[in-house]
Amino acid sequence: MKMREFYRWEQRLEFNDRLPKEALGDWLAERESSWLDLEEADFLPLVISGEALDPFADEMINALLRSHGLVYSAGLEGCARAQFYLAELESEQRQSDGLTLRVSGRELARGLSAPAAMTRENSIYLRREALRRQLWERYEIWRWSSAKNALAEAYACYDMQGDVEAALSLMADRELETVRQHEMGEYLAGEIVGDDWNRMLMEVAHTPAELMARAVRDHLADCTTTLPYLLNNRRSDSVHLFIGSLSGMRKQIFPALQGAYERWVGSGGSDELLQLAQQGEQHWQRVALQLCDCYRQGDGDCAAQIVHIVEQNYL
Repeated sequence: MKMREFYRWEQRLEFNDRLPKEALGDWLAERESSWLDLEEADFLPLVISGEALDPFADEMINALLRSHGLVYSAGLEGCARAQFYLAELESEQRQSDGLTLRVSGRELARGLSAPAAMTRENSIYLRREALRRQLWERYEIWRWSSAKNALAEAYACYDMQGDVEAALSLMADRELETVRQHEMGEYLAGEIVGDDWNRMLMEVAHTPAELMARAVRDHLADCTTTLPYLLNNRRSDSVHLFIGSLSGMRKQIFPALQGAYERWVGSGGSDELLQLAQQGEQHWQRVALQLCDCYRQGDGDCAAQIVHIVEQNYL
């Protein structure tokens, strides 16, 4: 699925365009071969205006790209995979809390995985095109089964059967604020857990413990900012999408969320979900700090201990 959609992005095809099988097959073979050649290669410096820069030096690179109307970011995503992208800069704003918010539009270079947002130190990057494509991929997966679930409720709020391009653009414009709220929560969570968190993730990379730890922090972020924002602003379409987009691990460790959502759908009242968000903020903060303590103690198998701690603290 990801390779198909990466091909669609690279070839600038519309979402409803049928992908050419033969051309896609040739492209897949060529792309996989070139990636194998690069797998063990070292990262090279980026040369901009004659200056060689570390490819992870976001701020220095963006200072040089700003006059060209471009934005760049690099970092590590799940399983410690390097993530890079270059896009057209739509806006850049320094917020009162000291964070810099950068919103990008059309993407010029990206990896196979394209998260809709990322936080790097004091900068939040929101990727409008990546979000739009992410919404398309979720829609594609959902309509294979057309299940009557939270995603069905979310997509029913838009004209997906008519002009899907326009519908996805409207949806992305609206959901960009949801993504921003999550990244704000991520930043606040980072202030709580500190730098040890990322060192812990590196130690348990490619294990179930990494997935569990990331799910804990995601829940902490969303209980702190995202859910309260959506509920207090009566953004029911976004609540449906939020619940429908939860990963399997996030559902597994926070089963109370699904039950509260179903009762919210039935009653329309948000009190229970708001109370659960408040409870969740305290709960997942405590669990996240426990995981950091476990890592700092360095006593035994950190990955196994993380799994044990999280399994004992489902909510």
